[in-house]
Amino acid sequence: MSEEEILDKIRPIIAEKLSIPADKITMDASFIKDLGADSLTAFEMIWAIEDAIGVEVPDETLMDIHTVHDAVREISRQLA
Repeated sequence: MSEEEILDKIRPIIAEKLSIPADKITMDASFIKDLGADSLTAFEMIWAIEDAIGVEVPDETLMDIHTVHDAVREISRQLA
């Protein structure tokens, strides 16, 4: 699955969790600075993404996910 395909799958999840328009969610967007998530919401969002896509992001990696691109990249790794 390409990074763009992953983004297309996770964009609605992020939009719903953060109650924001999906078009605001870009690869460069920071979950906290740009999209308004707090750290707990960011973790919950990653867990929802894991469930939706069927991957598991290692706990030690969660702390390194700050942007949408970080999440996409990690999901891509888990799918490989």
